[in-house]
Amino acid sequence: METILNSSIINTIFFGALQPAFWVYAVYILCLTHITIAAVTIFLHRSQAHRSVELHPIISHFFRFWLWLTTGMITREWAAVHRKHHAKAETPEDPHSPQVYGVFSVLFCGAAHYVRAKRDREMVERYGYGTPDDWVENNVYTPLCKWGVTLMAFINVGLFGVIPGMLVWTVQMLWIPFWAAGVVNGIGHFWGYRTFQPQDESRNIVPLGVVIGGEELHNNHHAFPTSARLSNRWYEFDIGWLYIRLFEIAGMAKVKRIAPKLLSADSRATCDLDMLQSIITNRLEVLSRFSASVKKSCHKELQRVARAGNKVPTTAVVNNWLHGMERRLNSMDKQAIGKLIEDSPRIAKIDELRRELVSLWEDRTVSPEDLVQRLRDWCVKAEKSDIVPLSQFSTDLRGYRTAPVA
Repeated sequence: METILNSSIINTIFFGALQPAFWVYAVYILCLTHITIAAVTIFLHRSQAHRSVELHPIISHFFRFWLWLTTGMITREWAAVHRKHHAKAETPEDPHSPQVYGVFSVLFCGAAHYVRAKRDREMVERYGYGTPDDWVENNVYTPLCKWGVTLMAFINVGLFGVIPGMLVWTVQMLWIPFWAAGVVNGIGHFWGYRTFQPQDESRNIVPLGVVIGGEELHNNHHAFPTSARLSNRWYEFDIGWLYIRLFEIAGMAKVKRIAPKLLSADSRATCDLDMLQSIITNRLEVLSRFSASVKKSCHKELQRVARAGNKVPTTAVVNNWLHGMERRLNSMDKQAIGKLIEDSPRIAKIDELRRELVSLWEDRTVSPEDLVQRLRDWCVKAEKSDIVPLSQFSTDLRGYRTAPVA
């Protein structure tokens, strides 16, 4: 009898009194890790690092407590590392660029890159401004950052016993390092589709942002870093934005900024300052539409030049050039593009107009009135070209408006 009792006690200690079915463990892990993901994307990322949404103190402090309990991350350090990532993207100073360190290094050792970066106290001082600096942050969450995850381990052991509890805790501890530090920073700068062409290698991993709370839409985020909404196209879904809207409806959040939306209306008879401002405000969207409109013409011209017996660059090289990604081209690729422009007047015209279009928002030395005149000249030149997509794009450009933010 005593042996049976001792065996029962040992079994309870190591495997817990509950010993639920496997699916219970799975649901428990998914629910808790999803809350952690929501805390990272809504609080750490959108609210603290980019100031795109203001959270009610109750929501804000819940997320702070939850992150202390499940990650041990310090808000100031996380915001500093992320802000430096944006400021130094794809350079040796970027804390976790797969272009610098390699995609597998960032994917599987993303947490190590984060830890290395946060040890730079000068960097944390410079980029960690505006984060919580109250009593609980300075006396609990920062100095006792390891205590929270330790408490979480005891909670899991208390619920499920030593062995299942520690396995559940291990999955929790690996969730953010893998998905946030690894997948978002690694895959999100290496593989996926690009809607916009910011000056980095960011990608939208998939259009449905659920597993990582919307952070899957990483290219959209780098195009509009201060937007509280990461989805941009009708087929994209950002679950983090859904939660923010629910908080807002409940009076527990205030959205401060979202990405501008470009509307198309009837073409103006003449270019004006309002049209110029709409183009500058939505410059990445405008450039994306320009590239899409002439892409087919470029590829047809590429085939024509190749049939004429001339050596041409690959389609991938032409696409990188067309989308303003010259930094991805090596010297031989750039020479090939230069030769293509020499061999094809149509490609040369597209290149000329693309550069002139970009100069409208990159040239800071010209007055708004002069820029409007340059825009007028641009539209005339495009409409008089023998390239139909350019003429059509110019007509569309005259109807661009910026949608008012609701």
